[in-house]
Amino acid sequence: MSQTQPNNPLHGLTLEKTLTRLVEHYGWEGLYDEVRVNCFCNEPSIKSSLKFLRRTQWARDKVEALYINTFC
Repeated sequence: MSQTQPNNPLHGLTLEKTLTRLVEHYGWEGLYDEVRVNCFCNEPSIKSSLKFLRRTQWARDKVEALYINTFC
């Protein structure tokens, strides 16, 4: 049962791919300037940031909105 979601620009993207692409584009400092969460500032890593974003919906929403505004 695969359904297409033509109005969802994040369909098929994992949070890890989204975060990795944002880090490649902005860097950690630039990402922190856009989304003020400490996991992007204090010893940032993909692994620790994913752990935080999976537990914190408001931060994940901001990261996903930044991805959409930047790449879509």
